[in-house]
Amino acid sequence: MSSTLDQLCINTIRTLAMDGVQKANSGHPGMPMGMADVAYVLWTRFLKHNPANPRWPNRDRFVLSAGHGSMLLYSLLHLTGYDLPLEELKNFRQWGSRTPGHPEYGLTPGVETTTGPLGQGFANGVGMAIAERFLAATFNRPGFPIFDHYVYAIVSDGDLMEGVSQEAASLAGHLGLGKLIYLYDDNEISIEGSTSITFTEDVPMRFRAYNWHVQEVDAYDLDAITAAIRAAQLETERPSLIVCHSHIAYGSPNKQDSEEAHGAPLGEEEVRLTKEKLGWPPDAHFYIPDEALQVFRRALEEGKKAEEEWNNLFNRYREAYPQEAMLLERLWAGELPDGWKEALPVFSTEDGPLATRQASGKVLNAIARALPTLIGGSADLAPSNNTLLKGTPDFQRETPGGRNLRFGVREHAMGAILNGLALHGEIRPYGGTFLVFSDYMRPAVRLAAMMHLPVVYVWTHDSLWIGEDGPTHQPVEHLAALRAIPNLVIIRPADANETALAWRVALERRDGPTALVLTRQSLPILAETRREAAQSVARGAYILADSSGLPSLILIASGSEVHVALGARDLLAKKGIAVRVVSMPSWELFDAQPAEYRDMVLPPAISARLAIEAGITQGWHKYVGPHGDVIGINRFGASAPYKVLMKEFGFTAEAVAERALRLLG
Repeated sequence: MSSTLDQLCINTIRTLAMDGVQKANSGHPGMPMGMADVAYVLWTRFLKHNPANPRWPNRDRFVLSAGHGSMLLYSLLHLTGYDLPLEELKNFRQWGSRTPGHPEYGLTPGVETTTGPLGQGFANGVGMAIAERFLAATFNRPGFPIFDHYVYAIVSDGDLMEGVSQEAASLAGHLGLGKLIYLYDDNEISIEGSTSITFTEDVPMRFRAYNWHVQEVDAYDLDAITAAIRAAQLETERPSLIVCHSHIAYGSPNKQDSEEAHGAPLGEEEVRLTKEKLGWPPDAHFYIPDEALQVFRRALEEGKKAEEEWNNLFNRYREAYPQEAMLLERLWAGELPDGWKEALPVFSTEDGPLATRQASGKVLNAIARALPTLIGGSADLAPSNNTLLKGTPDFQRETPGGRNLRFGVREHAMGAILNGLALHGEIRPYGGTFLVFSDYMRPAVRLAAMMHLPVVYVWTHDSLWIGEDGPTHQPVEHLAALRAIPNLVIIRPADANETALAWRVALERRDGPTALVLTRQSLPILAETRREAAQSVARGAYILADSSGLPSLILIASGSEVHVALGARDLLAKKGIAVRVVSMPSWELFDAQPAEYRDMVLPPAISARLAIEAGITQGWHKYVGPHGDVIGINRFGASAPYKVLMKEFGFTAEAVAERALRLLG
């Protein structure tokens, strides 16, 4: 049963959410009103957190996967004492506020991940739970539970409709992530109306089939909610779903259980009527009773005490296990352990030919020994992506210290789970699939870029040259599409040495994701890269081969087309034409260089420029200029051996040389 004080606290959450949305004249009031009781129980009786230090490593994680209900989270953050003044709630959805329409990681203290696109937060939480289990297995010692926390989330009907959540739920059940507890806002309303028009499956049965522990409660029975969360904590072998039978816009006389409360303000009159029904001062806005605030602000003292106890534990841990503690402190500071750069291999021409995917696998295994929290895997393509770490088991329920993640054929969930791993804070995650299937990952990749997460993508089979699999598997437009995502760095290395340096760039980068785009087919290891690439891949483009005097023509290429450009240069040299070859593995890195460097590599005075890349030509004209040309492919590919495709589509040294001669006139 709930006390009068409990109801006062719960209605404080409700009315803050109503007022914030109404003042903004924009937002989603229904979900916060409907789930206020559930959130109150979780945040005041269970959640282990310290509002004074939102980054405390052993805090419980709370994810509002139903990010449209952001005023619920903002109200809780303010009430429990985070650095989120009431004025910010009054500025909900306004320019410059820390209370945007959907929660944004890095902007608002206490927000653990950017949510809004439904299902993403659900899968992020799975990544966080994997991180907790892996870190506990790696660093905890008897009597020293350094990592020991839960991951909670509030999820919605919309979250559970999205495919990404189903992929993630399936994997979480397989892995038996017992510290993952999700509270499902089962209000049976979506934007278009009742969920009965589209969503009539038996959700509890589905999650039981996923191997989840499932309970059902009345979302307004505080004792039942409390008992369900306790039972979920005691279930250590399965993740938990607590189905909370709720009412959207609970308390609203005219809009409860209506889609009208989903994505629009209640309206001034309905807000007033709702407050009257709840026994609230109808003309009071953003009103917080002192008695309610005292209850919520207990989180400050409780959180301080919990963190102090953990700090004492960690101090004893440091004395008993100094090496492990030193490593953790470096990771918490955003630094990597020593030795990994020295482990990067250098390849000679005798080591080739070698596909860059194979080179990546060699690099990955060389550096992994120095990076114990570098973990990742593939969407059922590890042998093709070369993402397996040798000498370490798979991450499974029986082997939680394993570093090979088997995502299954679940690219979308993989992308979002990688985000959750990175958000946890100590792990450098990577994930692989074919470049063409990056389409399935794109929403998660976009959010990783938005959140500035240092995720590494290993995307192989990068062009038409995968051959016989045909156009369904040949990524033509993907580089251009991915280059459109702000803050995503794409590196398409020309050979094994550029691949090694691409990994270095990816791991040194801390403010966003990096994609390594790698070949299926073998490539020669270029003598020039061993000499030139070490300092130049990080700059995005560099002069790989040059003429003795001022060049008449610049050939610019990325990836597997670089060696074709070098072959064309040799042919043109026989005709007395001076040619510079520029390897451009990364547009983003090159564009970030000072103008002096960019002009040195691509002198403005040299207008004859020819770019070569086995993808659509979109975007290349900014490098070749108005008088240059681009060899690409602005159509889908074909099924044939890759060398036949190279000839038919004009990607041979002879064809490039002929095109260059036409350009020179």
